[in-house]
Amino acid sequence: MNLFLTSSPLVEDGTALNSANGLLEALREGLPACPLKALFVASSPDDPQATELFGGHVRAAFERAGFVFESFRFLDRRGQHCAAALVEQSDLLVLAGGHVPTQNRFFRELGLRGMLEGFDGAVLGISAGSMNTAEVVYAQPELPGEALDPGYRRFLPGLGLTEVMVCPHYNLVRDSVLDGMKLFDDITVPDSAGRCFYLIPDGTWIGACGGKTELHGEAWAADHGCLRKCCEDGQVLDLPEGADR
Repeated sequence: MNLFLTSSPLVEDGTALNSANGLLEALREGLPACPLKALFVASSPDDPQATELFGGHVRAAFERAGFVFESFRFLDRRGQHCAAALVEQSDLLVLAGGHVPTQNRFFRELGLRGMLEGFDGAVLGISAGSMNTAEVVYAQPELPGEALDPGYRRFLPGLGLTEVMVCPHYNLVRDSVLDGMKLFDDITVPDSAGRCFYLIPDGTWIGACGGKTELHGEAWAADHGCLRKCCEDGQVLDLPEGADR
């Protein structure tokens, strides 16, 4: 399995794949041969209109880059009963962005983790989709009230495709305030005690294949309660599975 974890694989206006830090070249080398049989897995399983709109943008961006699809299907609540067959018939899974706990719950309802055992295609994560690929998912509080809610679970079981935990869109949310607290200084960095989260802006991505995991582009690490820059734009950092670097 080739795993691509992105904050967003698209340029800012959503019309094309982002070639920054070698992502487009890596996709051309690491995806199965065209025509691709893609499955776009929802983050909001009960909002098919939003899923198909976002998925349509992703498909169009791939096609503009020269990729050809034999099929591009959607997996949301409507296809839940045949999810295993849809996964088996696909060689590229695209995990949509959205609200992490909502998507995580849907993945667990599907039993998607078990369906991916032995899957030999490629998985592209987008934002929440990237976060939910981890063995343990850090569900960074996002919506008003989540940071203060004692019942909100910040750590969830994920798909187990990687040990790496990511926080996407760092360029957009690094100065955000949630529930009267600074999202990173007061919430995320303290939550990293005993762990390591990689904070990645749009244009940075993580690739995993054959036991090798690499971070491509500018990134920061919330590392055991401290924040540090760990990689520069245009650079590559090895991230051995299970290691906090």
